[in-house]
Amino acid sequence: MSSIVLNNLKKNYGAKTIIERLNLRIDAGSFTVLVGPSGCGKSTVLRMIAGLESVTGGDIYIGEKSMASVEPGKRGVAMVFQNYALYPTMTVNGNIEYGLKNNKVPKNERSRIINEIAKTVGLTAHLNKKPHQLSGGERQRVALARAMVKKPQVFLMDEPLSNLDAKLRQDLRTQLIKLHRDIGATFVYVTHDQVEAMSMGTKVVLMNSGEIVQEGSPHTIYTDPKSIFSAKFIGTPPMNIIGVDLCKNMNDFGLPASARYIGFRPEKIKFVADDEFSHKKGIKLRGQLITHEVLGSEVLYKIQLENGEMITVKYFDDLDLRFDKTEVFIKKKHLFLFDETGERLCRELNEEAGA
Repeated sequence: MSSIVLNNLKKNYGAKTIIERLNLRIDAGSFTVLVGPSGCGKSTVLRMIAGLESVTGGDIYIGEKSMASVEPGKRGVAMVFQNYALYPTMTVNGNIEYGLKNNKVPKNERSRIINEIAKTVGLTAHLNKKPHQLSGGERQRVALARAMVKKPQVFLMDEPLSNLDAKLRQDLRTQLIKLHRDIGATFVYVTHDQVEAMSMGTKVVLMNSGEIVQEGSPHTIYTDPKSIFSAKFIGTPPMNIIGVDLCKNMNDFGLPASARYIGFRPEKIKFVADDEFSHKKGIKLRGQLITHEVLGSEVLYKIQLENGEMITVKYFDDLDLRFDKTEVFIKKKHLFLFDETGERLCRELNEEAGA
């Protein structure tokens, strides 16, 4: 396994700067996920690591060795794309074997490696089939197997599950997590899907407009967002963000003058019954219950506040509420403050025990 270091990485397309002065360390053996909206530069970063895109400025190190003059095929990496890129006239066995033949691996050794890897990714029963006879998930596993035969120190994956349906994506997420655990290589995975990022990554790197907005464990990014962008991009449903002017009793907390927005997760909101929370520190909001969506194990309620803003409440029970005026409460320790630029303020609000 190898670490990857990006040092002041820059990428221009003509006069347009896509990535500027990006610095990132990817630890050896980690499952690092680059996540962000379309066009944020995450795939460009991956392709520069692979050597498929030229670097305008800065350095890339893989295993502490500069890649400045190293060709893509000699970087010790394997890349898996979303479109599989299989040879349609070859069997599964032939697709996996192709790279081994090019590397002059003896036939007996090729057979041993193919059988071993086919077993690992669950393709043993499909070795004699051609790609058109396989499901999307099976084809993606062939692409993974073809990358694995190179025995790379680094796997680079560019949205490999985006063409699959929801059930297959979930199944392959589980298989990729297990594969990473079994082989111990460094995985760098690009996606725009925050569910994939949160469920698979040991480290999540959140990007926007060619910059790293926040990086850390999935738990850290969810529970300790540094900005409104992080708070709203990570989480399903996203964090509710409203103006502090709606929360008149926030001044009881010593509200800083720079605070402009307040955020709170949908699952931290409680419907108020009489004076149930009158002795607790927090905020109450009044509004009209508009909709509720039953999503199996959870229920989402939409509430339109008095100023017209909408918030989402997540419960794990259907409360069978009437579509009427309602009031909700959020404890002080579950509140997040942001300034007018969207940057986080006053983390101590969330750190007071029992608040």
